[in-house]
Amino acid sequence: MEKKVRLAVIGGSRGGAFDNALSILAECLELTAVCDLNEKVLQDWKIKYPEIITFSSYDQLLESPLVDAIFLATPMLLHADQAIQALRAGKHVLSEVIAAHTIEDGWKLIEAVEVSGLKYMMAENYCYTRENKMVQQMADAGAFGEITYAECGYIHDVRNLLHGADGSLTWRGQCVHDFNACTYPTHSLGPIAKWLGIDQSGGDRFEELVTFNTKSRSTANYFRERFGTDHPGAQPDFWRQGDSSTTLIRTKKGVVVSLRVDIQSARPHNMVHYGLQGTEGAYLGPRFEGEDPLIWLHNEASGNSVTDPQWDSLWLHKTKWDHPDWRAWEKEALHTGHGGGDFFVIREFVSAIQEDRKPAVDVYDAVTWSSLFALSLQSVSGGGSPVKFVDFYGNS
Repeated sequence: MEKKVRLAVIGGSRGGAFDNALSILAECLELTAVCDLNEKVLQDWKIKYPEIITFSSYDQLLESPLVDAIFLATPMLLHADQAIQALRAGKHVLSEVIAAHTIEDGWKLIEAVEVSGLKYMMAENYCYTRENKMVQQMADAGAFGEITYAECGYIHDVRNLLHGADGSLTWRGQCVHDFNACTYPTHSLGPIAKWLGIDQSGGDRFEELVTFNTKSRSTANYFRERFGTDHPGAQPDFWRQGDSSTTLIRTKKGVVVSLRVDIQSARPHNMVHYGLQGTEGAYLGPRFEGEDPLIWLHNEASGNSVTDPQWDSLWLHKTKWDHPDWRAWEKEALHTGHGGGDFFVIREFVSAIQEDRKPAVDVYDAVTWSSLFALSLQSVSGGGSPVKFVDFYGNS
């Protein structure tokens, strides 16, 4: 049996969402430590895991010989610096999204991974939902023919997470205040990148993007209703981030990707919108809870695929296209969050360490997908000017 990976959770509040996955994977990992600035959060972890060590100092945790790897569940803009610090301290890193919010930090993160020789993975759990893994199976097998277009969207009203009870800004609120960009791209882009073969193998690469953001209105309305007109957030010009961000990406092979991120507009959730168009088939992700994902494949569709093409539920094709990981781990995965994705990202990270191999979402994927933050910021500030992607893959 492989030696258990001794894991520390950094950011106990957010990290608690992965508690079920950590428990289910106890045969291959050991939770040895939790780090958080809030003593109450640490006490709650101690109640459930009396044997763990708790830290309020990240520096002190990284000195512990009882920790092989860390899971970063901290505020987004801290991820790159904390990951680099951990790698330099000899710890493997699993990081929540996004990996880095500047191009410079992306290069620093790559350097830290390459110099240390340790494993780094970004925990992009949306790549692991059952439907997204099925579509990946289809794309890898060429079932869609030549893919020409993809679309994706993360539309999730989180205005209640932008502030504390007293109206002070949380880190999310500060981000909406400070930046006007596509700030949270990877839930949308990660699965698309996998379907298109955007990786170091050279199958395809992102080439260029343009980003347009709407005006900011919804968050000011929310703050006005919640905290009154005297709160600074009640004024639209307080918020730099527009309500909705739309990015168009062109790949080197000429595929066009449309990506929308909107965490402010008042509407029901639509966090898993995906679409794919090829010469032999198409896919449409569900728009709301209870709606089936839809598939049309020229060679497998119901009815006459030429004169009367009809959508099928993706689940009608489950027997043929279900991913082997889901066949093997369905029971365990469905007890964890993000459609089972929380289970699979941790399992993949631990397996990559034990098997001494590259993780499925490695540092080059992580910084490429995350670079939309910085590149879209540049495009928006230039009035929607085209911006070239940085080739982080290089000759990796």
